Amino acid sequence: SGVFLLIASLFIFSANCQQNDLPDIASHTLAKIDSTLFSKPVVYFGVISRYNPRIMFEEYQPIMDYLTAETPYRFELKLGKTYEDAVEFLRRGEVQIASLGAVTYLEAHADFNAVPILRPLNAEGKPFYRSVLVVRTESDIQSLSDLKGRSFAFASIHSTSGNLIPRYYLAKAGIHLKDLGSYENLRHHDSVAKAVLSGQFEAGAVKDIIAYKYMNKGLRILFASDPIPSVPLVVRGDCDPAIIKAVKEALLKIDPKDPEMQKILSSWNAEFRHGFVEASDKDYDGIRRLLNEIPRRCGRSCHPPMKF
Repeated sequence: SGVFLLIASLFIFSANCQQNDLPDIASHTLAKIDSTLFSKPVVYFGVISRYNPRIMFEEYQPIMDYLTAETPYRFELKLGKTYEDAVEFLRRGEVQIASLGAVTYLEAHADFNAVPILRPLNAEGKPFYRSVLVVRTESDIQSLSDLKGRSFAFASIHSTSGNLIPRYYLAKAGIHLKDLGSYENLRHHDSVAKAVLSGQFEAGAVKDIIAYKYMNKGLRILFASDPIPSVPLVVRGDCDPAIIKAVKEALLKIDPKDPEMQKILSSWNAEFRHGFVEASDKDYDGIRRLLNEIPRRCGRSCHPPMKF
């Protein structure tokens, strides 16, 4: 029994290490994480479930390591299974900061006065991204009008680029949900891309960085939206101002053109590799207008009834 207990304790220790240990990062950043690391107060950081959990950890943990090295706090990821989980963690104060989408931010703002503090820049140095509709390379679908009667995969119902924006553009093209052969909301953007590649669906909607990732694997871009305000980093209204100040200082000083900084950024989620700018609620007024028009555009079931 003593051997069993020893093995069990080692298993538990190993599992905890796999979840919480810091992965390798650039040596000069790692040097800043000294013996005082675990005496730092912990800040929990949430992220909506854009990708599967393995990808989420691989691409967001290096950001936590950077913030830990550059601030007086130790940052830890808290990942949920759904978009709603990330909003709920923030609402309950289980995370102090979260990377949300435009729709989930506006839901959180209306629900408990969440506040955007920063938003990332794209590769062109602009705080925008796009919703992209994709098909397989060999597909005979050449325009939005060709989607009538076809099967379509959306991302989460709370996704801006994977649900709200593509439904808006489909409606503008005269295609409503009833005009599709079938449709489904999948959990992650990469799930949508893989479902289209496998032939489970004939077309789908994803954010641009996911479309680019899968283009050399057999996806073709059918349509790209106008620019969408990039995803906000969000806090509760009562968040400690010292945490906000520290996060802003650490992320706003990022220079993606600096060779040393590029070494750090190379392991980050592609959406966060190009620096940040300050964010404000008015940045999302255009998305707010779309959400408030939903009852007239895509039906009562598209999003929860709420005035944004």
